[in-house]
Amino acid sequence: MTTTSRDPARSDPARSDPARCAPVRRVPANRVPARRDGAAELAAFLRARRARLTPRQAGLPEAGTLGRRRTPGLRRQEVAQLAGISVDYYIRLEQARGSHPSRQVLSALARALMLTADERDYLFRVAGKSSPQVAGPSQEITPGIRHLLDSMPGTPAYVVDAAYNVLAWNQLATHFIGDLSGYTDRNMIRWTFRWAQDTFWTDEDFVRFTRSMIADLRVAYARYPGDPGIESLVTEMLALSPRFAELWSAHEVEARGPMRKHVSHPLAGPLEFECQVLHIAATGQRLIAYCAAPGSATATAFKDLAARVPLSA
Repeated sequence: MTTTSRDPARSDPARSDPARCAPVRRVPANRVPARRDGAAELAAFLRARRARLTPRQAGLPEAGTLGRRRTPGLRRQEVAQLAGISVDYYIRLEQARGSHPSRQVLSALARALMLTADERDYLFRVAGKSSPQVAGPSQEITPGIRHLLDSMPGTPAYVVDAAYNVLAWNQLATHFIGDLSGYTDRNMIRWTFRWAQDTFWTDEDFVRFTRSMIADLRVAYARYPGDPGIESLVTEMLALSPRFAELWSAHEVEARGPMRKHVSHPLAGPLEFECQVLHIAATGQRLIAYCAAPGSATATAFKDLAARVPLSA
């Protein structure tokens, strides 16, 4: 008698393909799936950010009733107190044992640890939540920024919004960007691509500066999706400027950083300075300052130019 051996996998499809009998886990549409090691990553991130933040930065005493500090950074109970959550729950989060924190808890932790916008987004993502909606860019100049501009009479400085509209400037900056008080169109990108002479595009500094401006505009374009000011500017320039369209199509994305500039000024002659950029995260604005090396010919030229105009705004 001949016996036929049976292959269990053939008679039971589920055994040959375990995925067919595995339960299906559905993820809500409004939730970002957490990575398998999300709890460990969240714990490591919280520990690292806590160690980085000093008590003075958080508005806490350097030492007190809790005793002398043996390690830098905040204590766990201090972070919990600042965030308004229980110490035990925060300890469990740092040990990757806690339950999934809510959006409210994550927002409180972001404030307590003084996270940047990028760090806050990372915190939400690693916890399996969509990052909080970013407020739109602002054109309002705060008193603090106005004071900062006026406190630099020897340094040309001005503020632009996310779409590169010039919002404010100090007196010395008028020697470089003009007095814009009577102008309704103060957009630097529109000036660059619609009014710049062809000879400007042979200048390496000018081209490098312009590329960095477009790469920075792309950062704002992604950060503020649907913002009408940014979208209308991009649409307009794509239609009117082939040079803009060429640079935009390169998809270079990089926040504006410091850059060395050489300028031939009609009154002061050749100038060399570092163009420093301060990003104001809460408003999407940038404060741009032309910083000359101390004791340099450019520093002297800045001083001479400043003497030509009143120092008050």
